[in-house]
Amino acid sequence: MVAGAVLFPVLATPFPVSRGMCWITTLPLVTSDSPQAPPGAAERARGIAWGALALFLAAFAIFESQKYGLPTTLAMLVFLALPDLARLVGVRPPGLLYGAVHRVWIPLAIVVGYSVGPLVWPPLFTAGLGWLTRLAVERALGRRPGG
Repeated sequence: MVAGAVLFPVLATPFPVSRGMCWITTLPLVTSDSPQAPPGAAERARGIAWGALALFLAAFAIFESQKYGLPTTLAMLVFLALPDLARLVGVRPPGLLYGAVHRVWIPLAIVVGYSVGPLVWPPLFTAGLGWLTRLAVERALGRRPGG
């Protein structure tokens, strides 16, 4: 007898095979009649997750700014406004620079690289946090790159 059959006797059913019995589990199948998530539930959940990340990043950036002073605060604020500053100087979609400013990978690489690397310059770290915060807020509000 299979251990799962002891724990879940309703889900396990004996299935005859050529030599003895084989235990298989019978799990419910999803069909067209099965209830599904309401339309837009995945987008709402994604927005909530981005919003939670934005709150965490903002709190972390403010903590680091208070800890290290004015240069880190200025770096955080400048990079928090980086997408707007890029638009002011004429960067428009669908250009390469516009895409780079609105992608999460670049500031994420800055923050991770600073965290594991030998460089000790806190304004770089808070700049990455500010940039990530801005992108997380945009994603939480449903704005995607290229639009």
